[in-house]
Amino acid sequence: MSARRPGRPEETAEPEPTGGRANGLGAAGVGVTLAGVLVNGLAYLVPVLAARRLDPADLSALATALGLVAIVSVPGLGLQLAVAVHHARHGTSDTRRLTAVTAAVCAGSLIVATPLLVAALDLPVEVPALLAVTTAAIVLSARSLGELQGSQRFLRLATGMALLAVGRYGGVIAGLLLGAGLTGALAVGALTAALAPAVLARLARAPGRPSTAPRLTTAQVVAGCGATLAMLVVSYADLLLARQLLPPSGSAAYSVGTVLSKGALWAPQVAAVLALPRLARGDRRSRTVALTVTGTCGLVLVLASTLAGGLAFRLAGGPAYAHLGRYAPLFAAIGALYAVVFVLLNDRLAAGVRWAAAPLWVGTAGLVTVAATIRPRTVADLLLAALGTAIVTTLIMAVTARRPPGAAPAIGPG
Repeated sequence: MSARRPGRPEETAEPEPTGGRANGLGAAGVGVTLAGVLVNGLAYLVPVLAARRLDPADLSALATALGLVAIVSVPGLGLQLAVAVHHARHGTSDTRRLTAVTAAVCAGSLIVATPLLVAALDLPVEVPALLAVTTAAIVLSARSLGELQGSQRFLRLATGMALLAVGRYGGVIAGLLLGAGLTGALAVGALTAALAPAVLARLARAPGRPSTAPRLTTAQVVAGCGATLAMLVVSYADLLLARQLLPPSGSAAYSVGTVLSKGALWAPQVAAVLALPRLARGDRRSRTVALTVTGTCGLVLVLASTLAGGLAFRLAGGPAYAHLGRYAPLFAAIGALYAVVFVLLNDRLAAGVRWAAAPLWVGTAGLVTVAATIRPRTVADLLLAALGTAIVTTLIMAVTARRPPGAAPAIGPG
């Protein structure tokens, strides 16, 4: 499959009059990057502040609660991806019903699972309901973020990302600062998060004639959700295996190393964000540029880790882990490879490729099989298995992502 030829009916959707390409990719890239820094900074500040404001039991409960929100709201990331691709290809269409259904399913799952969560995770009975409100707000907001990304209004997208982060984490931070405790902080967080969808919907609103574009389908949303889930699973599988297979000291060391992996994975993601709308319209040059930027960023980070591995581990985990600096380039290489995989995955989804995320599931299954067979007991052994998996997954993705020029991408589940 390949890029569309200019002038096909599916591509005639007019760009949104607000913002748009006039913003310039340079300013857009800076804006999205700064928004990403804010999102990650606020997410990091919550546990840091909670460690100083809550007792150990409540601190653990808060970390568990935030983890549940991150997991259950994954369909929101898939929804944003699907909306962005659909909007870029067809223009504005009505996605409200699918968005509402997705949000209801995500939030409802927490409500239904309340007895299990309370018993298994020792959470206060009111916490799942508060998390459900936050989750619903995140998923509902994803629709607006997808519309902004698909219409290439990147500065507004950056603003929307920042507003959602403030709503999602700002209330929890305020509750902690006010001494509201675990439940109080989550309640304030749910309240501020609930304000975000309406604000983002207004931000994403654009004047224009009524849309005649086809509706976004359930299959497209499921494809986006599946791809997002696959990316998270394959990039976190080694960390989970370290918890199971390595002794406590080795597991701790490996978790510090994965900070470098995640940094190399997410640092260049602005390239994928900016490229996605053009990929949806079959612009092969955008894929080349995104891959070049992502690969170059990864190479720089690997080289930096080679030269200053001890410092990298010291910054990530403290002086006790500085002696593991020789492993830093390998951890960075894993993240850099998966960053390339992420760009290729976006390209396949934008082209409407069926089973776009299959290579990622294959890679995950391969890593689990290898780990179960050789049962690594050291950081080095598991690290080599994870690096090999990243290399193989990237190669498979690169081969399957090749599309002969001139063919129009099929629209269907990914």
